[in-house]
Amino acid sequence: MQRARRKGMPVDDDRIMLAHGNGGRFMRELIEDIFVRHLGNPDLDTAADAVAIALGGGDTLITTDGFTVQPLEFPGGDIGSLAVHGTVNDLAVAGAQPRYLALNAFIEEGLEVALLDRIVASLARAAEEAGVRVAAGDTKVVRRDEGGGLYLATTGVGTRLPGSMPSMSRISDGDIILVSGTVGDHGTAVMLAREEFGLRGDVKSDSASVLPLATAMLTFDGLRFMRDPTRGGLASITHEIVRATGMGVRLEPDIPVVDAVQSVCDMLGYDPLYLACEGRVVAVIDAQQADAALAAWRALEAGGSAARIGRIVAAEKRVILETSLGGERFLEELEDDPLPRIC
Repeated sequence: MQRARRKGMPVDDDRIMLAHGNGGRFMRELIEDIFVRHLGNPDLDTAADAVAIALGGGDTLITTDGFTVQPLEFPGGDIGSLAVHGTVNDLAVAGAQPRYLALNAFIEEGLEVALLDRIVASLARAAEEAGVRVAAGDTKVVRRDEGGGLYLATTGVGTRLPGSMPSMSRISDGDIILVSGTVGDHGTAVMLAREEFGLRGDVKSDSASVLPLATAMLTFDGLRFMRDPTRGGLASITHEIVRATGMGVRLEPDIPVVDAVQSVCDMLGYDPLYLACEGRVVAVIDAQQADAALAAWRALEAGGSAARIGRIVAAEKRVILETSLGGERFLEELEDDPLPRIC
């Protein structure tokens, strides 16, 4: 019995087929029925091989990223919204206003068309909310079992915002480290969504645009550096600082972690400081402006749980975590990947 099918789709159970990547009618209709329907820009010539974009004055910043998360949908987001947030956040913490994205979709044969449609719709919503436009794109279909359902690759372009220019080279002895919210939420949410450990919970990914958080920080001339703690989490950023500056980092005991995230980590032997976030900012700022910067973050909806978490110490050359009991331990650099395919 033949199933009802979407316009232009092959009859094979409304799933992606290799024919969707052969450059012919099925490929054209897939792009038109899903990608153009959600992401089309009527004032851009998206049928051309290259598109003219207006950036305005100021420096232009560019970034690129790839996304392979499993599962493709998880509490708080999906690979589509994640691709937007991950790209615009890299621009935002570099001091840029994200303007345009280019999107490449690598689709595995057999992926449900309805799932692809949901993901692209989510990507479109996230782009609209972040104030960016998808100006160019491409699709490729790979054979069954040669991919994870769907991989996305993005390139983001933005223009420099007024204010401080964050750079690790500006970090000084005595600077304060802030984080805009709880850590480890995204990594834990993806882990629970896989249902590999027989655990369930209500942890949601923090995946979101950090542009409001970054913009608030740029108003402080004492801002030294910003980074979004994705793969490797907070711990990896602190080690980047040590390598780049030759100075040490002392982390304080009260790093914000959601109780449910901490409970999952305790049961499974993970450390939330190494787990990915997708909607947080780590900032290093002059000590005299740290309190005002923290207040500015806490005044934003996205920064309600922002906290001071550490300081730069030139005399020490390692990452040291102070404990709530008055002790301390070295926080080693991440070697094994605790959670592959989380972004």
